[in-house]
Amino acid sequence: MVEDRQSSLVDLCIAKGMRMTEQRRVIASVIEKASEEHPDVEELYRRSVAIDPGISISTVYRTVKLFEDAGMIERHDFRDGRSRYETVPDEHHDHLIDLRSGQVIEFRNEEIEALQEFIARKLGYKLVDHRLELYGVPLDPSKDKKDDG
Repeated sequence: MVEDRQSSLVDLCIAKGMRMTEQRRVIASVIEKASEEHPDVEELYRRSVAIDPGISISTVYRTVKLFEDAGMIERHDFRDGRSRYETVPDEHHDHLIDLRSGQVIEFRNEEIEALQEFIARKLGYKLVDHRLELYGVPLDPSKDKKDDG
């Protein structure tokens, strides 16, 4: 993990005055535990229903949307046709996506950060936010984890 996430989603929800049902607590916990994997809603649902069989997929969709709208989780589209989620990090990071396995690698590089600032200034802007996603395939074929079966 690139950064430490200081407050739990449940704590953030309570601080924002949200009503915390037991199902929301389960979904929040699942999101936090799976955040590094950047799961989609279907994966969040599979993990949530394993804890509480009464949770419906529509509840997961609504809860994810609620958390996203409140700025507590971020949605990513890593070109695989699915929206994937992670908790909002305390420190900025970027992503490298392995196009064969789908693995998402979080990283931070100060040279890239400085270059982005430099480019924005050179073009007459103050950089206030950005998102960098790199897409690649392993150079070493032994790192290719794709299961074609």
